[in-house]
Amino acid sequence: MTQRVVITGMGTLNPLGLDVQSSWEALTRGASGAGPITLFDPSDLLVQIACEVQGFEPERFMDAREARRRDRFEQLASAAAQEALAQSGLTVTEGSRKRVGVVVSSAVGGLGSMEEGILQIEQNGPRRVSPFTIPMFMPNGASGMIAIDIGAQGPSFSLASACASGADSIGQAALLIRSGVIDAAIAGASEATVTHVGVACFDRLGALTRRNDEYQTRPAPFDAQRDGFIMGEGAAILVLESLEHAESRGASILGELAGYGATSDAYHVTAPSESGEGGAAAIRIALQDAGLNPEQVEYINAHGTGTVLNDVAETRAIKSAFGERAYKTAISSTKSMTGHMMGATGALEAIICMKAIETNTAPPTINLVDPDPECDLDYVPGSARGMPISVALTNAFGFGGHNAVLAFKAFHR
Repeated sequence: MTQRVVITGMGTLNPLGLDVQSSWEALTRGASGAGPITLFDPSDLLVQIACEVQGFEPERFMDAREARRRDRFEQLASAAAQEALAQSGLTVTEGSRKRVGVVVSSAVGGLGSMEEGILQIEQNGPRRVSPFTIPMFMPNGASGMIAIDIGAQGPSFSLASACASGADSIGQAALLIRSGVIDAAIAGASEATVTHVGVACFDRLGALTRRNDEYQTRPAPFDAQRDGFIMGEGAAILVLESLEHAESRGASILGELAGYGATSDAYHVTAPSESGEGGAAAIRIALQDAGLNPEQVEYINAHGTGTVLNDVAETRAIKSAFGERAYKTAISSTKSMTGHMMGATGALEAIICMKAIETNTAPPTINLVDPDPECDLDYVPGSARGMPISVALTNAFGFGGHNAVLAFKAFHR
């Protein structure tokens, strides 16, 4: 019998907060995480704004020596995992360790550590590069280190599907649980790409807004004047368990991961398919997997990057999958507040869906003041909306044409 998959813990550090509750409070009041870059000197760049994690002190979550041996994305992931595990109450024992997996991904890995290693070699020679550089920049570093931290000996790996990485990680972890390979998983993603190279490269793609003096109004998903996203960073982790395992240990169940759909556009390495059909197909698969129909979905957390191409393609995808129901479904882009955390955003938006169900609140899309006529759905502009929510979807679409959709439900036995 296929196992039902439930969520028992959540943790995050992101531009709006250093835990789930503070982040949710900031989201629902429409706060913005955007501001001038402070993590490095951006004075030679055309883009000088980002959504940074503020006030993060790695030594609160690990000893100082260990913190020095971990890239920022690994530090953030460890901290988010600690919050999720504390809420869940899941402990890894000698008897259970082979039945607990870790699927924590990153689209890029330790970009800052890679930059630092290259600079050291160029400026001071190869013998000056840190021996920890490889484990600091390898994309599976966060997953491996969390497994080491908690002693989990089940499957541990990292997926790389660009900005769909976090959602795919949660979906793939759920498949492992459903199939009976493991009983529980720590799943999600972490990203720390607000670096000199990261910002410069995304700007050269034409993906970022350059309105440095107007960052309070950016990004502007689904707005006619949108001109790109703002880079963000952070981590988001969920503890997933089979229903049987969660109930056997008396865990508090926060909700159910009911469906997962993944497709590829097979169209272009950076641009979405104009029809949005790849995203629409992923939505349909997730709904079918969950045993749901469009009329049952009250809220969608959109990929909603604020780029010209993405927002139109995603609108078309939702219309294709939902038909007329698309116009009656609340949709929001929380990237308007958090910025685009690359691979980690899909995992954070999974947490946001869970909080939307828990609180019956759809978070807003801020900065949406002049809607694009081609983006004519209900994007919850301006302020949060109280409404019944028992089913929520989150879309995550990435470079390479990757599409991942997760379906969440309020838990009922």
